[in-house]
Amino acid sequence: MGKTADLTAVQKAIIDTLKREGKTQKEISERIGCSQSAVSRHLSGKSVGRKKCGKKRCTTRRGDRTLRKIVEKDRFQTLGDLRKQWTESGVETSRATVHRRVLLNQKQRQKRLTWATEKQHWTVAQWSKVKFCMSFGNQGARVWRKTGEKEMPKCLKSSVKYPQSVMVWGAMSAAGQESWQAN
Repeated sequence: MGKTADLTAVQKAIIDTLKREGKTQKEISERIGCSQSAVSRHLSGKSVGRKKCGKKRCTTRRGDRTLRKIVEKDRFQTLGDLRKQWTESGVETSRATVHRRVLLNQKQRQKRLTWATEKQHWTVAQWSKVKFCMSFGNQGARVWRKTGEKEMPKCLKSSVKYPQSVMVWGAMSAAGQESWQAN
């Protein structure tokens, strides 16, 4: 069911036409597939100036274009560097916002939202059964690129085949800290 801010120009025109034909608000809402309150607000003029539902974007399309230009200048920058340059250009955002704007496409955002919605009401007992493993090795520098840019020279960087490395292990538990000893 659409809210008033979601009514299209076509739906609004249909509402006006059906009202002139003497239809009730309930009949109109059932016919165009929106709530009766949305029809009422449109007919009473209370929907004028109403903003869209949901959280307001913290960046503009212009700011997003600026970020894309920053990324295209040097595709091997860290998120921290990207955020610093974006802030210097006049856009104040969090590191997470930079990450979402650069990395996630619409399909990935939808998957994250679905995952979070499914687990929204989990109990402590359910969360305590979750196990995960994190590995921080030398996986090379991250390259910010779009689909189809894999072989572009500006997206490639030479590397050493067998660099020196250090392996670090860490663990967490729902029961608190645990002591680990090497065998």
